[in-house]
Amino acid sequence: MNDKLFQHYDKYDHHELFLLAINVTKRCNLACEHCYLDADTLKNGQSDELSLVEVNLLLDEVASRSTQTMVVLTGGEPLARSNLEAMIQHGADLGLSMVVGTNGTLLTSRRVASLKSAGALGLGISVDSLHPTQHDQFRGLNGSWKKTFQGIQHCREQDLSFQIHFTVTSNNYSELNAIICFAYENGARVLNLFFLICTGRAESTSDITPEQYEQVLTQTIQAQTDYPDMIIRPRCAPHYKRIAHQLNPDSPITRVSGFDGDGCIAGTHYCRVAPNGDVTACPYIDTASGNIRQQSFLSIWDNANEFQSLRKPLLKGACGECEYKKLCGGCRARPLAMGGDLMDSDPYCAYVPEGGNIIEPFQEIIDKSIIWHEEARQRLSRIPGFLQKMIKKRAEAYVLELGETVVKAEHLSNLASKRFGSKLPFSKPSPGQSKSTSDNTSRESFS
Repeated sequence: MNDKLFQHYDKYDHHELFLLAINVTKRCNLACEHCYLDADTLKNGQSDELSLVEVNLLLDEVASRSTQTMVVLTGGEPLARSNLEAMIQHGADLGLSMVVGTNGTLLTSRRVASLKSAGALGLGISVDSLHPTQHDQFRGLNGSWKKTFQGIQHCREQDLSFQIHFTVTSNNYSELNAIICFAYENGARVLNLFFLICTGRAESTSDITPEQYEQVLTQTIQAQTDYPDMIIRPRCAPHYKRIAHQLNPDSPITRVSGFDGDGCIAGTHYCRVAPNGDVTACPYIDTASGNIRQQSFLSIWDNANEFQSLRKPLLKGACGECEYKKLCGGCRARPLAMGGDLMDSDPYCAYVPEGGNIIEPFQEIIDKSIIWHEEARQRLSRIPGFLQKMIKKRAEAYVLELGETVVKAEHLSNLASKRFGSKLPFSKPSPGQSKSTSDNTSRESFS
């Protein structure tokens, strides 16, 4: 690999688009309590949802800047779109990493095969309880748990990578250990924990308390140690960075910036496109920063006022005074959803700032003399783009700890072994290698 990747990072600094969510439809066969879209029923749909041509043009535009962006096709229920595979194939042919977020109930054996053939990198499947009745009640359809579990089995049988999405609520947070075990035993490479933001139907859903929030995140950090072969990570929970640092301030992993680690990336590395073409910083921020039917997506991404404010946040209250504001920064959607300002303090953070020095992430102190061996660069280039910068910094920090200045392939292998156990991080097929023959045992994460 040449220096293009590293030049790209320098050119766009802190706002490379690592992850793009496209809500391809509001149609859904379920009526989930927490849905931020307040999804319509399957038969009603939405008359102005983006066409296949419009989605493909959006993918063209994204790929014209970089193929390092991972694209998540979601909904509603994206499998309600009969042309979903055409979108996946178009993006995959452009070199983009294409994944699908689904409730799993429509994942027949034939559909899983179709998604894999089209070039889907993997699926994110929602499981909200190991008790079928409770899951079905949360999802609004009797029998949905059984269908979702069957969908997971079809993915396993056809070797299509998947991860489990678990939305934490006051009714299921005590199931965390059980859901971790379930995900691991069923072959998931990733377990994503989502935390409620009070928008859409989630306005009437019971959220956990700030204290329970802290408990779950602390439990998650310990679980990652217990399950090194599976990635366990929170979403919409930037407090994770602060808690991890409190537990082990010397760990280089906890020192990675919230921009590039597990902190909020809304508007900095991530945004979503709604079914009607509206662009927002995240799914839980309703205010549109533009519409791709009226202006180019990249012009919105580069110039939207709301995105600019998120890239240089002027945080207020406790978040503005907190020594962890660079690692965490709090959730920006949550105070907005509760009637406040985008920059107000996150009301679900229980931490009281102590007035210490600002915790600086590695990106501001990393040694610029680090050199990358060509083989190591080649390996890095095969990792999904939204992970590359984070892994690059972690590798450089690791090499510095060893007292060395050259990042080699064996350093990446050692890091992978420490972080992911016996399984190496996911790598996209090398040039000339078909999708079906790529190493399916070495899958990392998708978001």
